[in-house]
Amino acid sequence: MKNVFMLVIAGLVVGSSVYAADLTADQIVAKANKAAYYAGNDGSTSVKMVISDGREREFNIIRMNAKGLDQKFYVYFKAPSDVRKMSYLVWKHAGGDDDRWLFVPALNLVKRIAPGDKRTSFVGSDFMYEDVSGRSLGEDVHELVETMDTQYVVKNTPTDKKSVKFSSYTVWIDKDTFIPKKSEYLDKNGKLYRRLEATKVETIQDIPTVTEMVASDLASGSKTVNSFSNVKYNIGLKDRIFTERFLRRPPREVIK
Repeated sequence: MKNVFMLVIAGLVVGSSVYAADLTADQIVAKANKAAYYAGNDGSTSVKMVISDGREREFNIIRMNAKGLDQKFYVYFKAPSDVRKMSYLVWKHAGGDDDRWLFVPALNLVKRIAPGDKRTSFVGSDFMYEDVSGRSLGEDVHELVETMDTQYVVKNTPTDKKSVKFSSYTVWIDKDTFIPKKSEYLDKNGKLYRRLEATKVETIQDIPTVTEMVASDLASGSKTVNSFSNVKYNIGLKDRIFTERFLRRPPREVIK
């Protein structure tokens, strides 16, 4: 959900900074990826999105972990009227392209979303589709550039530089929870142009959870705030609901 599923419910692996002292950059990023996207076996949350130009969005996200690092999740929009009943389904495949579908109620149309669209804006906000579904670990080379008292600082450089707008991005990761607290993106000229921040973190069902996330476009000055509520983990979702059928009709047992 998050991370998007980090955008929604972060936190799984909780360890002490002493235990993690000798972790490699790849190990730190793997733990942060689990903390950001794989909390519990499944989960749900309500999201209120506020964009700095005055637009707002309200939606629900449900997510279920699958085999390995594969995952399935929905985004169901509730408001405003121009996006109400629109929905988004992702079958996330670790190490490969995701399968993604979008239901457009005005056209009564379900359409596939091309893999290359994951770096586009998520419903007109400063978040990207990739912020919702996450990046595969193998898409970047990870370098531990600094170890602070409470955080790891990891630089990530894309292996396929032509496929993305950024030249690299740096993530500040909490040592105890492995929650990514801040990410900063550099453009092809090495200039900082984008930032993601986990501005509020709460413990829900014993899991450290991001309850507010901010995405900032530093070039335009635009900013989007996502606030998460009604977060629930391990609710017993069934694999059968993550199909095109339920794009049009949200499962009643989880969407309130």
